[in-house]
Amino acid sequence: MNLKKQYNTFFYMKEIFDQLSANCSRLTTKLYSTSFSYGIYFLGKELRQPIHSIYGFVRLADEIVDSFHHYDKNFLLEKFKEDTFEAINLGISLNPILNSFQRVVNQYQIDQELIVLFLRSMEMDLSTQKYTPELYNEYILGSAEVVGLMCLKVFTNGIDADYEQLKPYAMKLGSAFQKVNFLRDVKADHQTLSRNYFPNVNLALFCDHQKKEIEEEIEAEFAMALTGIKQLPTASRNGVYLSYIYYKKLFAKIKRLSAEKIMTERIRISNTRKVGLMFGSIIRNKLNVI
Repeated sequence: MNLKKQYNTFFYMKEIFDQLSANCSRLTTKLYSTSFSYGIYFLGKELRQPIHSIYGFVRLADEIVDSFHHYDKNFLLEKFKEDTFEAINLGISLNPILNSFQRVVNQYQIDQELIVLFLRSMEMDLSTQKYTPELYNEYILGSAEVVGLMCLKVFTNGIDADYEQLKPYAMKLGSAFQKVNFLRDVKADHQTLSRNYFPNVNLALFCDHQKKEIEEEIEAEFAMALTGIKQLPTASRNGVYLSYIYYKKLFAKIKRLSAEKIMTERIRISNTRKVGLMFGSIIRNKLNVI
């Protein structure tokens, strides 16, 4: 076999593995989140796989700290962290999720500091924290805001001016999503995982006044985020807007309930309702009335 043919063969085999890796990230998204799957589907075709890859990475880290209760989570997360940066530096990983993620990091030049901050927040979930306002903000920055920035790197496709302009809005959207998740999952976080992210709040005495204060923060962040969504490139705007609409609807449902009620059940939007929201968001986007 001549060198050129040998190189082409090796390149083709790597392409197969990269496709397998991409499929793993896409399947991970589909299995874990119908909401994000819908949102990603309505991105431009060229954006879907990179965002699947980011979600797959984030989901895997989250599973380590939230679900692998009978294993050494500290060891697993540390190994995951080492494997992540090794994959980025080598340009390959035998872990398909990390192989898919490193391709996106390297292709779109995602700042590794964003990944460091994300993994730092995951580490915070490994021990019981008493969240001060400072730690609360640090956790949200790492667990949600930087994920929004990773996605924004893909959406702006290397145009630094666009990235810097939209950066504050992407961070606010990530923060709003995370705080809605905190309210949605407050029962499981408190009763199953012994977590309380809200500073100066005793969840055993969680009241409507405290819930209202959190909701006011979220309202302000959603309002700012929408300004940024309207400025996104066409290829990404519809998918991001769909995710925004879904979370706004979930948030509205949470707002209608008492603090006592959300401490007893997890609030969700049915898949049928999600489909309705999906088509409604498409129509509003096409009519330019978002």
